[in-house]
Amino acid sequence: MTRRDVDKLQEEIEELFADLWQVPRFSGIRHGFRPNVDCFHTDDPHALTVVVELPGVDPRSLRIVAGERLLLVSGERKQPKVPGRVYQQMEIETGPFHRQVRLGEDVDPERARATLENGVLTIELPVVDHPPAGRMTIRLGST
Repeated sequence: MTRRDVDKLQEEIEELFADLWQVPRFSGIRHGFRPNVDCFHTDDPHALTVVVELPGVDPRSLRIVAGERLLLVSGERKQPKVPGRVYQQMEIETGPFHRQVRLGEDVDPERARATLENGVLTIELPVVDHPPAGRMTIRLGST
């Protein structure tokens, strides 16, 4: 079994446990939400790109940290305050979120770019042979 196989297995186990611990929306005790994430590789430029669906998330609440083949994205989607509302149906998840993405290659967080446009966060991480040590916060660029 290769290191890549072990990393993939660990990622699948983490996803399974995250899904198992999710409480149904309608129970009233579920807090936060779990935004959808895509991650893909390109050769020109040699990079990993992570895309996160974040409609309704205030960009000021976002925190993006990368390093050691790991990307962490966290923040919060707040429920709008409307006085006197009584719900007939409630499906839109709100609250804090935290997503962790295992990266298949070493990246350079110093040269990473993050943008938020139309509720979609896109993080481009250049692939490198020798990554900087430690973790680094990636700042959100202009939208």
